[in-house]
Amino acid sequence: MNIAIIGAGYAGMAAAVTLAAKNIPVTIFEAGKNLGGRARGVIYKGTQIDNGQHIFLGCYQHTLRLIEQVGGNIEQDFLRLPLQLSLHKRFSLKAPHLPAPLHLLVGLLGAQGLTFSQRISAARFMLAMRRIQFSLPHDMSALELLDSHQQDHELLRLLWQPICISALNTPLRLASAQILLNVLRSGLNDSRADSDMLLPRLDFSSLFPDRAAEYILNRGGTLHNSCPVQAILPRGGEIEIITNQTSASKLFSHVICATSPIAAARLLQAVPPLSALAQQIAAIPNQPIYTLYLQYPEHVHLPQPMLGFDQCFTQWLFDRGQIAEQNGLLAAVISAEGLHQELSQAQLTEKVVRELHEQLGIAETPLWSKVVAEKRATFSCEVNVARPPHTTPIKNLLLAGDYTAGDFPATLEGAVMSGIRCAEEILHAST
Repeated sequence: MNIAIIGAGYAGMAAAVTLAAKNIPVTIFEAGKNLGGRARGVIYKGTQIDNGQHIFLGCYQHTLRLIEQVGGNIEQDFLRLPLQLSLHKRFSLKAPHLPAPLHLLVGLLGAQGLTFSQRISAARFMLAMRRIQFSLPHDMSALELLDSHQQDHELLRLLWQPICISALNTPLRLASAQILLNVLRSGLNDSRADSDMLLPRLDFSSLFPDRAAEYILNRGGTLHNSCPVQAILPRGGEIEIITNQTSASKLFSHVICATSPIAAARLLQAVPPLSALAQQIAAIPNQPIYTLYLQYPEHVHLPQPMLGFDQCFTQWLFDRGQIAEQNGLLAAVISAEGLHQELSQAQLTEKVVRELHEQLGIAETPLWSKVVAEKRATFSCEVNVARPPHTTPIKNLLLAGDYTAGDFPATLEGAVMSGIRCAEEILHAST
């Protein structure tokens, strides 16, 4: 077999590592200089940052396993925090060290910022979902599901909306209730450790893709950086890859397209048997994620590594000093659609800096700031959104990416699982 993988993000590199582990060399084509796709490290003003602040959960078993497989150490590479949801001066939930789902139920019953009846209502909702095994007879919006279980306005705003936005990057009114329940089942119901939050101490390229590249190269693979694929052309039983580097263009027995949805649609549209699939991918709605990095003087820090806010532009604030020893560096995250999209980057920076002054008393002026606006960060995880399968009408051309059909939203774990699935499809077909 001679396998090409287009895209060196988490999906593509997961496929490549899975194949390389079976001593099957792969050729990877990456358009960018840095590996990681939409979860990659970049340098700004001499400081290592990411193109977006992501977190892992303990239930990301496939991703964590692959990180260890290529040489990572989970306890060294991450700051591990037990499940906690803190909205500054408004709401706080901390799960005790008890077996799941008891840890969550006790945490809900002890949550600060809710009335006793609200805490009971939230716990009853989780127990009701557990009774139906987190499975609905038909999908509906998350808001509709929560309304049907008497989750009042404050519960929605303080508990369920932050969870839904963080996990699905989609507002409650649009979000798929079934996908949200899948997340709750995996992250909060199976094992207590599954709900742990893991904050990476390394940038996202170093965490997995760079290590994976070394792992793959040591097993006979090839990596072409800064080498965008211009076309994929079926040639009999093989597929030709056309790039801007003539020496890299060649025929392959199998191709895994692990690009962003917009890039995949562009490549597939030019292949007649795949035009309908390309249109389906292009029609998938998307949602943004904005990350604002603020470099304050080194003595500035937060009361905890990760802090949420209620009714602010800033949804989550991360203290990179406590996480990665980048003292004074704060990362403000704004997920999904909202009023922030109508602001210029300078206006958004001004509002966030003002919020940090008002909420936390940080009076210092940032030494520098950087807005990373991923306007198509993830697909919009809406009710019955039509996600394509990993197979295509061309049997030796497969799709990998967090947007492909699956039980989970657009997460790094979803991307990794899709890459593994494509690799296993090829391995199974070859036996």
